[in-house]
Amino acid sequence: MAVSPRRRGDAISVLGAVLTIVKFHIQSDSDIPASNQLFNQIRFAIASRQFPPGHRLPSTRQLAMQTGLHRNTISKVYRQLEEIGLVEAQAGSGIYVRARGHEEGGTHLGSPILEQYPEARAIVKQGLDELIERGCSLNEARELFLGEIDWRLRCSARVLVTAPLQDIGVGELMAQELEQALKIPVQLVPMEELAEVLEKAHSGTVVTSRYFIGDAEVIAAPRAVRVIPIDIYDYAKETELVKELPKDSCLGLVSISSGLLRAAEVIVHSLRGDELLVITTQLGNTYKLNAMVRSARTIICDRASLDAVKASIQAARDDLIRPPQVSCFENYISNQSISLLQRELGLD
Repeated sequence: MAVSPRRRGDAISVLGAVLTIVKFHIQSDSDIPASNQLFNQIRFAIASRQFPPGHRLPSTRQLAMQTGLHRNTISKVYRQLEEIGLVEAQAGSGIYVRARGHEEGGTHLGSPILEQYPEARAIVKQGLDELIERGCSLNEARELFLGEIDWRLRCSARVLVTAPLQDIGVGELMAQELEQALKIPVQLVPMEELAEVLEKAHSGTVVTSRYFIGDAEVIAAPRAVRVIPIDIYDYAKETELVKELPKDSCLGLVSISSGLLRAAEVIVHSLRGDELLVITTQLGNTYKLNAMVRSARTIICDRASLDAVKASIQAARDDLIRPPQVSCFENYISNQSISLLQRELGLD
């Protein structure tokens, strides 16, 4: 008996709830509003796929019991998440993480085309069926189709990584990691310039973090350009490190991304409140980095910032009683997202 999409989604949500237990921490005596703390933590849980697409968020009653917040405050946070396109409310069912791009399993890229050419799906299916009947495997058929398409596009397919100009650093992180993992050229395009770039290049794939997926889809959808959201690394190791730091320790955070630093600072504060002194600096601020290595017990940084952190520690070594412990997170993008992109782009 066929299982309805709703029932299948409910089953996935239940399984996700069993496998993924995310606890939220709210510092009630903080200068940061409790709603802001909760908003950032849920947004991070979605972006890092601790709450995957289709996952049912806890009810306002459950979150109220866990965090001590009023249910109206939690409802406000859920509305904010819905307004930026990360979740959707289903009447009588709950709040669910939205599936974006190609996650929903449909041929979303082809939807506008199928409206114009309703016979297209049948033509593609017939061609694929004939190849399989002649003994061609699915992987071989994909190679043939992609080869023909690539030839006709005269190698015009492009991978565009996008992020807002105010946090272009996180775009640089994504572009660097994708070029290294996929072994193909990747173009970094500020979100504010994406529409203009897509007008000139009608083919390609736009890749961005779930933090920015809503804005990217608004720009790309009218141009029939697909957008693939990536999930970020969950920072589980770094989270445990923060939890274990002694009270009154100084923690340094260094990144190429200003947005990543802002989110990390709020989350660290939610975990430890005023127990830790947190210093943040972007890569390139040499003065602040030099001050940090003299004060911090531990420094957490991204791969792009590691060499600068090491150089600063080495330069100050004679003045340091004990050099800070450095923890570098290797990836911003999760391994699962890299694998997804490899499949979507025909690189596996």
